[in-house]
Amino acid sequence: MVCVAGKVEVLAPREIYVTIPANMAKRKARKAAARRPKRSGRKGRAATGGRLPKDAVTLIVILQAREGQETLLEAELRALVGPSRKEEGCLTYNLHRSIDTPGALLLHEVWTSREAHTEHTNTPHFLRWNARKDALLASRDATFWTQVA
Repeated sequence: MVCVAGKVEVLAPREIYVTIPANMAKRKARKAAARRPKRSGRKGRAATGGRLPKDAVTLIVILQAREGQETLLEAELRALVGPSRKEEGCLTYNLHRSIDTPGALLLHEVWTSREAHTEHTNTPHFLRWNARKDALLASRDATFWTQVA
């Protein structure tokens, strides 16, 4: 029962329980999920562990900054991430910082083909990186991989 403006109204059981905090939180979560945009399968495939396209290649690049250049190296690599992810053949382009080795960074790239990566190396943002990298790097190791399972 609820008293509204001097009148007593009887509520159905469901109407009573909608104001319980646990139920309110569930309703809020459902509404938020309904508003979220749906991701397309193309970009998420590599990140979720699914099969990559037949000709796809993964590039792992391990970089070690020169002493005193750690911040600049990371800034230069961060500047590559956004434009590279927008390229046609890019499936994944992620930058990681080592927990154990100061100044060590790792690029994890997945491209639809080796040719797509070659096109990437001719873009303005990559050419800018290529011109600056020698002053920032103590070492660099890059290896191409293909998915087997």
